[in-house]
Amino acid sequence: MTIPDLGSDLPGVVLRTAIVYVCLVLGFRFLGKREAGQLSTLDLVVLLVISNAVQNAMVGDNTSLIGGLVAAAVILVLDLALHAAADRWAPLRNALDGEPTLLVDHGRILFENLRHEGISDRELAVALRQNQLMTADEALYVFLETNGQISVIPRRDDGGPEPGSDGVDINGDATDPATAGTTTSAATGAVKKAVRTFLRRRHRRPGRLSGPG
Repeated sequence: MTIPDLGSDLPGVVLRTAIVYVCLVLGFRFLGKREAGQLSTLDLVVLLVISNAVQNAMVGDNTSLIGGLVAAAVILVLDLALHAAADRWAPLRNALDGEPTLLVDHGRILFENLRHEGISDRELAVALRQNQLMTADEALYVFLETNGQISVIPRRDDGGPEPGSDGVDINGDATDPATAGTTTSAATGAVKKAVRTFLRRRHRRPGRLSGPG
């Protein structure tokens, strides 16, 4: 099979760069969200090798200054155009970014999701420790975000409402108004009770030790 030579003139550089950019975007998208935000030593080596490998693929035999600038300009323009199109067209944005993946649900580790995203138990433990948690039981939710970062939502020990009880869930979507209203009323009652307690203490008659000297 013969691969056609696209040439090393400026139009050829533009076409070469566009093809390399699209292939890399698709490649990293299918590698998963982990590659986007967490780089191990092996991941860094892969990126360095790829950058060196695709350099000649973009410019060919054109080693001139203008050839390099044209390749860089094509990458910037394609990146801006792709982001603008993703902002305007939701299906494209979802295809490029995906959705957050739930890794821990109310202290229960979802091992199937861990394997699917390529997250090891050690990486999950590191993310928990970075949020002052020692075990997954202490986490309410743990998400692998679309940018590759791991977000940890700890359990609340103060008796306050859990995330999602204010009518908006952890993904930013509206929840059941009836359920949200019940939890919000309970939280409002607790706040009012705390205020009344504070006012009673503030206006309490001074005792002998608190009177004027």
